[in-house]
Amino acid sequence: MKRILIAGTHSGCGKTTVTCALLAALKKRGLKVSAFKCGPDYIDPMFHREVIGVPSYNLDSFFCDDDTLKYLLHEHGAESDISVIEGVMGFYDGADGRGSAYSVSQITDTPAVIVIDCKGMSDSAGALMRGFMDYKRPNNIAGFIFNRLPERLIPLMKDLCSQLGTRYLGCLPKTEITIESRHLGLVTADEIADIKQRLDKLRELAEKYLCLDELLGMNTPGYPGFTAPFFPHTDGDKPVIAAAKDRAFCFIYDDNIELLKKLGCEVVFFSPLSDKQIPENASGLYLCGGYPELYAGRLSANDEMLADIKKKVNDGLPAIAECGGFMYLHDTFEDMDGNAYNGAGVIHGKAFRTTKLQRFGYVTLTAANDNLLCDAGDKFPAHEFHYFDSTDCGSSFTASKTDGRTWECIHADRHLYAGFPHLYFYSDIKTAERFVNTCRGFMEKKRNDKN
Repeated sequence: MKRILIAGTHSGCGKTTVTCALLAALKKRGLKVSAFKCGPDYIDPMFHREVIGVPSYNLDSFFCDDDTLKYLLHEHGAESDISVIEGVMGFYDGADGRGSAYSVSQITDTPAVIVIDCKGMSDSAGALMRGFMDYKRPNNIAGFIFNRLPERLIPLMKDLCSQLGTRYLGCLPKTEITIESRHLGLVTADEIADIKQRLDKLRELAEKYLCLDELLGMNTPGYPGFTAPFFPHTDGDKPVIAAAKDRAFCFIYDDNIELLKKLGCEVVFFSPLSDKQIPENASGLYLCGGYPELYAGRLSANDEMLADIKKKVNDGLPAIAECGGFMYLHDTFEDMDGNAYNGAGVIHGKAFRTTKLQRFGYVTLTAANDNLLCDAGDKFPAHEFHYFDSTDCGSSFTASKTDGRTWECIHADRHLYAGFPHLYFYSDIKTAERFVNTCRGFMEKKRNDKN
């Protein structure tokens, strides 16, 4: 398995730009490419999949133990000519040693290339390079790519790399090609009208300025062994999980969907924006995160969908609603301008906008009561990333951060999980198994009631 990790000195240094340019250039060469994103990010993998057309998944060493991380890389990359992994934040940034691009590189024994933003910088790039190379040993840093580098400084960067005993692996010049951001990161791929043209230009720059042959020819260590996870599966009829998926609800891990299928489910997507009800044969509901605040008017105007979700959840349909999906279940939720709109009315309260990220980052959840996903006292990791808050965040779990902060959150009972924390099922497969078994029980009860 040939693989490479594109990391960076800090957030905003150009990792996504370099990764997208590299993926587009490799695909143009006719290579079969797989892409990955370190950490819990949803949007960068959407760019990889929807714009460049390569499959893309998350690799998160906070969510996953080492064996699971290596399994996921092998599962999605073994048949590819090369796997390109995009880093998160700065190379070494994480949570108590986990969650960083550095940890993913070490666990999977993947060569790492560090992107340096050279705006306003010349010789000082050498100090950055030496610092990153020497900060932690061992590391897998194989070389550097220089973003926003004036052509006249290319010889200098090559010389600095030579002096420091590392590889110059190319650059990208300063360009007007940008991908816009907003309150939760990059805008999604289908919102940029000329995204294909922008990526074509980035590909041309990659072909001209990146050392593609050297990147492809880089020696990759033998793939580390692992023990694959166990996937309990019950034969028989498949419970149907109705999963929201449209522009308002787009933050969903492909691995979550694939794991539900591995556990014996059929997953059917629906749109709260345009459909009038969830699929009639659904035995479970999955309302993921996204941008309901950008489509609040349309979501609120779809009275039939709101009424259908409220009735079915209140009647006991097993349901997971995370972040944006949680907001949608409220009596009311605000848009970006603070205007309130009707939600499904399952959660009695209001989801409202704030001016900064709330409780951002990794958390460990501890259950206060038996619920849809686990028993009282059970723990599993999750992630929060939202500007909105609620007048009633729930109290079925306690969230704790590695710095000692704790708070109560989430509405959960035997058939419901609804709260701001995002779930990644591979962090604890038992939570997904329990959800699936509850959906299977609901399906069987519904069948018996008809008979």
